[in-house]
Parts: sequence; structure tokens; C-alpha cells
Amino acid sequence: MQNQTTRLQELINSLAEPFVGRREEALLLVMGVITKEHVLLIGEPGTGKSALARRLASLIDAKYFKYLLTKFTEPSELLGPIDINALKEGRYKRITRGKLPEAEIAFLDEIFNANSAVLNSLLSVMQERIVYDGYGEIKTNLWTIIGASNTTPTEPELEALYDRFLYRHIVNPLDSEYWDTLLDKAWLIEKNGYTSPTPLINIKELEEYSKKIYDINIQPIKSKLIKLYLALEEKGLHITDRRKGKILKAIAAHALIHGRRNAAMDDLYVLKYTVPRDPEEFEKIKIILFEELKTSDRVLREFEDLQASLETMATEINKLQSFDPRLIDYYRTLKSLKEKVKALASDIEDDKVITSATELLEEIDNLINLVMMKLNM
Repeated sequence: MQNQTTRLQELINSLAEPFVGRREEALLLVMGVITKEHVLLIGEPGTGKSALARRLASLIDAKYFKYLLTKFTEPSELLGPIDINALKEGRYKRITRGKLPEAEIAFLDEIFNANSAVLNSLLSVMQERIVYDGYGEIKTNLWTIIGASNTTPTEPELEALYDRFLYRHIVNPLDSEYWDTLLDKAWLIEKNGYTSPTPLINIKELEEYSKKIYDINIQPIKSKLIKLYLALEEKGLHITDRRKGKILKAIAAHALIHGRRNAAMDDLYVLKYTVPRDPEEFEKIKIILFEELKTSDRVLREFEDLQASLETMATEINKLQSFDPRLIDYYRTLKSLKEKVKALASDIEDDKVITSATELLEEIDNLINLVMMKLNM
């Protein structure tokens, strides 16, 4: 179990490594491939969605297919053209080489722009890994589709396709504290280009990980999960029966990645990726889960992320000259972080949490004092 956990953590780390502030997205994509489920990344262009998908395919040595969909996209552009020679012989066949049916990881950009003919093909591919085409069926090698969209769909005809994505996540632009690191990495990419990583695992190994999620004992969280489902329904977040069951795979995958044989409360945080349907619900569920699942492990992990952000901010603040207007923004951000640390630590009687919170608050106060000194406040 420990070796498997280490390998999966290495995969997440390597996937996130060239990107700035995208570890959560890396975790989500790895969860997607070990559960053989589809992932939807929602956000504006230029946030690294396609680059993450391509790097994931390279790291697991998977056949990769990428396509930008429009309302004019024809099924043959995804599935391959009709084989004219076969058709002359009375056989209906497509040339699928290099197309979606032969891909293991597929990235479909602006997926909700597709027309009805393409949507119908995608539904069967996503659900059954089969294309019903002409007079026959095309079995695909598909493992996971990573879809991308600027927005969540609202049209009724897109509901079935949207529901096929077990994981949904909003990829926001990076906050200002990451910009310095972002510019450094962006410059290196402009200078040297993207380099393909050495594969860490292959599809055969991934198949073994996929089977292992069913060894995870989900009974310890079952009653709490049901209570969460009830709480979410009461607050207007409806979950289909099919999705309620599918979410168990996400919980088990999160437990496997973190080296647990028994699912724990911390694993229920995957509901923030698997329940929301629109931007309002994405924000609403974060609040609900924070109130319902404020565990020591989760708070400590939040503190680790905050510590990394503080280190980045400290570097930036030290570079700024006195009276730089950006100092005002940092002052407000630090005040907000201080309140966040207090809120996270409240109601948790755990020595590690208390110690970590005290250290973070002291570090935040030191940075606030530095900012005030530079502003001559």
C-alpha cells in the first residue's frame, strides 16, 4: 500500500511540477485516471488546462488526442473518416488511426459547443467506451476524457453530457502572490519550450491502481456521507442517484492516494469536485463542507498551503520599495489571511493545529508590520 501511495504522489508531484499553483488540478486529474472517470475543467483560456492534460498523458505513457470543438465539428473529425476502399467493398468502416477511438487520454476543448451528432457519439463513448456508428460498433481504448469549457452549460440538451463528468472543477487565474514565480517559469518556457516528461507509470500499472480502489473500506464514512447528502439536498444541491454511487469511487481514490485502507472524513472533501453544477454551487459547497468536515488533517493541510503562500508573499514584499501601491493590496490580503487562520483553527482542540495556527499568525503579523513600515503607517 505504501509503495502504491508513493507512486501516486510522485505522479501528482511530477504533473504539478512545471505549473504554478496547480497542485489541486493535478490531484484531480490523477483521481480521474485511477477511477477511469471523466474530468471537466472550467475556466478562461490560458490557465493551463490543455497543458496539464498533455503532461498527464505523457507521464502515464498514454495515447493522446486533442481537439477543439465547434458547432460545425463533424463526427469524422473525432472518430476518423469513412474508409472509401472498404465502402466500395460493401463494408462500413472508419480510419481511426490518430483519432478519438484509439486514444487513452483525450482533451476536448470547448466541449459544450459540439452539435447534436457529435454529442450523441460522445455520450456513448463516455458511458460505454463504444461508438455506435453506421452499421456497427467501434470499441475504443478510452481511459479518461478531460473536457474544458469557459462556463458551465445551462441548455437542457447538454445535461446528459455534463452529468457524465464525475469531476468538475473551476480553474481560476492565479492570485497576485504567484505572479513572480509565474513570470519566471513562463520565461523559461518561452526560452526553452515545453519538454516531454519521462513516463512514470503505464496504462497496465494504472489498471492495477484502478482495481485497488475497490479494496478501500468505505463503511467508516458511509453514515456521514448520507447525512451530507441530506444536508446538501436541504440546501438546494441535488445529486442524482447515479452520481451518489459514483462519488464512492472518488472517495476511495482519494483515500488510496493518501495511503489509507479505510476511507476517512478527510476523503469526503471530494464532494466539492463531484456535487456542484454551476458557479454558485461551487462556492456554496465549499462553505457547507467547511462547516461539516473541519477535521484536524484538513486544517493542517490548509495551513501548509497558507505557509507556502506566505513565503511567496514575503519574497515579493521584501522586493518592493516604500510606498509602492501594491503594498496596500498585500496589507489587505494579509489581514484576510489572518482571519482565515483564526476561523480554521476555531473549535478544533488539537495541539498540532493550535501550534501551527500560532506560528502562522505570528508570521502574518510580522509581514503586516513590514508592510506598515514600508508604507510609513
